[in-house]
Amino acid sequence: MREPLTTALDDPAAWRGDRMAARADWVLSLDGAMAAELEAAVAAVAARGTDLFAITRDDFPLGRMRRHFETMLGELEGGRGFVLLKGLPVARWSEAETRIALWGLGTHLGRPVGQDVAGSLLHDVRDTGRPFGSDESIRYFQTNHAIRLHTDGGDIFVLGCLRGGARGGRTLVVSAVEVFNEIVRSRPDLAAVLQEDFWVDARGQRADGARCQVLPVYTWHAGHLSILLKAEYIYSAQRFEDVPRLTGRQAEALELFHRITEEPGMALGLELRPGDVLLASNHTIVHGRTAFEDAPGAADRRHLLRLWLTIPNGRPLPPHYADTREYAETYRQRMPA
Repeated sequence: MREPLTTALDDPAAWRGDRMAARADWVLSLDGAMAAELEAAVAAVAARGTDLFAITRDDFPLGRMRRHFETMLGELEGGRGFVLLKGLPVARWSEAETRIALWGLGTHLGRPVGQDVAGSLLHDVRDTGRPFGSDESIRYFQTNHAIRLHTDGGDIFVLGCLRGGARGGRTLVVSAVEVFNEIVRSRPDLAAVLQEDFWVDARGQRADGARCQVLPVYTWHAGHLSILLKAEYIYSAQRFEDVPRLTGRQAEALELFHRITEEPGMALGLELRPGDVLLASNHTIVHGRTAFEDAPGAADRRHLLRLWLTIPNGRPLPPHYADTREYAETYRQRMPA
């Protein structure tokens, strides 16, 4: 039985959105020389016809961005937990070229990991027209629904914006460490509950076919507090008769978590524009979005691209992460046998 953490943490990853919004050090922009270098790398790869997923860092020289990459990795692990990169010239690229650009950037930060049972390495985040619940495999990023704050998989996610859509779709970023601190200050007993096991709907994404996985929301391991949370999938797992019913304390702990995230000033709201790339830690950040609407024309639909990456300076992962669909591959890549 893991000993729960019930004291607040003094950590760079603990921050409030209102205070972060008053700063600009979390924004990195491409200057003209960097953008030109990126465009040249994209053009060279496209001309060679290299398969997207075969592109390596050596195929994609970006020497002018070296300091940006160092800053990103330092902030993603050991810092505030997120960075916004601005200035990708997506208006001058085809969709295929934008995919090359995002993948190429990713090769300088880490190793891509699969995002579903098929091992897909690059996901399109857009509305498929199928609402959540229409079948057991549909996931929220495939809808236009609001998405409650959650984590993805791999050490970090990379979210590149091609088009923003007509209305809505604001991205929300919250420090899960600061939320934990607030829970500890008011209800340390519920902070302990969130470090106990919950049953989570796997949405058909586990290779072994298991319908659910069982794991805590927060884990204190090797001096690091990490979160793995998809609350909507905790709730949807309740449709299975053999899944234990949520206890009153579990439900109370989840609702307290979300109530704190919704307090004024806790979330940082971002209007992602074409050419913006959000990078964030899945260990210390929860993210979500507001509902959105697309314009009638198919060409105007909201469209983002997503990578999950294992980063070289990633934290030690708790042993139970080895049996999760979100972290199994990252665990194999980075943790000693």
